[in-house]
Amino acid sequence: MTTAARGPSRRPGRTAPRRPTAAGPPGAAPDVSAAVEATVTRMGSGGDGVATLPDGGSAFLPFVLPGERVLARPTGRRAGTVLAEATAILAPSPERVAPPCPHFGTCGGCALQHWDLGRYAAWKRQRLVEALQRAGFPDPAVAPIAPCPPRTRRRADLAIRRGPEGIAIGFHARGEGRVVDMRHCDVLDPRLFALLEPLRELLGRLRGFRRDGSALFNLLDTGPDLLLRTDAPLTTADRQALAGFGVAQGLPRIAWAQGDGVPETAAQSGGVAITLGDTAVAPAPGAFLQATPEGEAAIVAAVLAGLPDDLPPRARIADLYAGVGTLSFPLAARARVDAFEGEAQAVAALTAAAHRAGAPRVTPKRRDLARQPLPPAELAAYAAAVLDPPFAGAPEQAPLLARSTVTRVIYVSCNPSALSRDAALFARAGWRLERATPVDQFIWSPHLESVVVLARGA
Repeated sequence: MTTAARGPSRRPGRTAPRRPTAAGPPGAAPDVSAAVEATVTRMGSGGDGVATLPDGGSAFLPFVLPGERVLARPTGRRAGTVLAEATAILAPSPERVAPPCPHFGTCGGCALQHWDLGRYAAWKRQRLVEALQRAGFPDPAVAPIAPCPPRTRRRADLAIRRGPEGIAIGFHARGEGRVVDMRHCDVLDPRLFALLEPLRELLGRLRGFRRDGSALFNLLDTGPDLLLRTDAPLTTADRQALAGFGVAQGLPRIAWAQGDGVPETAAQSGGVAITLGDTAVAPAPGAFLQATPEGEAAIVAAVLAGLPDDLPPRARIADLYAGVGTLSFPLAARARVDAFEGEAQAVAALTAAAHRAGAPRVTPKRRDLARQPLPPAELAAYAAAVLDPPFAGAPEQAPLLARSTVTRVIYVSCNPSALSRDAALFARAGWRLERATPVDQFIWSPHLESVVVLARGA
């Protein structure tokens, strides 16, 4: 995978619904004159409930659960779909639980904290089952979901905004541009969360920060790594303040960019590294990493388990969308790996790590697989192919893999819809589904990672 297109994205343009309770939502009393009684029949793929309205139509409502009877007030339409909010929960589900975070219902980071974890996990696993069934595998072998505990997120891209009440740092409000000032979080690793208050204080002193910015954190083996984006140039005093902040808070590197510009190192007091497989990699500022250590471990384990048992000693594996080598280095324990990646900084980090470690079994190859996918003739050199594409999937590479002579393809997906589209090509070409593993890397969100093992022949 190559970019931050992987994983959750903000969804602008929706009116922020209020979080309902059995007695009604917080704040002012709602206008229930426009509300109608409705029953929630299922959960949609985005984590909203789908309710049947009295006129026979359907509406999408946040913060409800299957089986609940609610008062639903329409709030608008999007792409022909009725959007609504639950002004009251008339008959709560026994699966409803108290959300642990006080920001839930406002912060756009979580959508499903109100659902019993067991039922929530079953729903996520079923999303993978249904995606594979739509692809043409009627009875897919799907493992139990691999969970990731709360407070383990090691990668986060947080918005920053200066307002009349001070500096807010956090995720955007659900459906709004407003930044929810994060004073509690059950998702972030506590080591990252602990940096937010000192960062607020620092930002208040930076002349290079006027109104809007972002802070992208990666928690590496060497400590937190920060890519700070602001809306004005840094002064000399700003750079000195960043250096002092890094030393005081244990950040060996702080990178900075103005707006969407190319990052530069603003302050560095030590080296940066994260171990992938048994190899230390120094990622570029803001580099894409798997969101949690537990999620990464589950994905790596499922990928390795999906390799053929009879790989010959000189076998080669194609690691497509290799990033900084999250899968390349673990795969190298089983075979020689050609790691294909299009993003220059990721290839540089992967190459430097392979060189330092003396890892001749990993050969980085810079290649944009959307513009120049590997054709069947080139794929013929590989005993297996692993692909871990961005959110849009691999529409250019997947059809060529399905037609190739490769006998094993392991698809790592973060988007069940794109997976379903790409896997259908393999189903139509006669491939069989060996196994599939769902990974709940983004707890309390609708986002689902999965590892799908496909084999040629009956």
